[in-house]
Amino acid sequence: MAVVGVCEDDPSIRRVVGAMLRRYDHTVVMAHTGAEAVRLFGHDPAIDVVVLDIGLPDSDGRDVCQALRVAGQHAPVLFLTALDAPHELLSGFHAGGDDYLTKPFQVAELAVRVDALARRHRASVAPAPGLRLDPQRFAVLFAEREAALTPTEYRMLAALAGKPGEVVRRRALAAAAWPDGAVVNENTIDSYIRRLRRKLADVDPTAAIETVRGVGYVLR
Repeated sequence: MAVVGVCEDDPSIRRVVGAMLRRYDHTVVMAHTGAEAVRLFGHDPAIDVVVLDIGLPDSDGRDVCQALRVAGQHAPVLFLTALDAPHELLSGFHAGGDDYLTKPFQVAELAVRVDALARRHRASVAPAPGLRLDPQRFAVLFAEREAALTPTEYRMLAALAGKPGEVVRRRALAAAAWPDGAVVNENTIDSYIRRLRRKLADVDPTAAIETVRGVGYVLR
């Protein structure tokens, strides 16, 4: 038995998925939008698995996943998507996802996959960082302050803030922020890092993105 957060905007899919998961004795927490998913799932340590639609009405589910990771939610994420091109699936994994199902799907298979993810899940002991991300408005927030980000800045910061204190390699930043196969040179990454440093200074002067020469960057 697990606690499963489900974010799906289609009421018929929501109803069927919820009923199937409850048949497997799971507790289901429902969200309709990306903003609601971040609010309901982001700080809830009881969540064991998140089922997340990519095509949400207010934001991209992959951006929502990154916001959840930054908020401290490390439960496995299973994406539901109508996008089955290889680069679309890779982008879901780069955003922090753990599994995916393409629509249309068998609800029994969804339940089995959720079961497997729940068994493997181990609760994170890392505290949630003070920074928060808003996937709907592409903004970073701290206390009462916020700064607007471009989509690329948002995804780069999410890759760093999802692993506070850990070195994130340049290729991981590129994979998180650009489409699969994009050619991203080091000067471009450096330029985005400079912009992120300026914006972070406006919302949280204590946050710092440090350069690890020849490797990548770390958010402290």
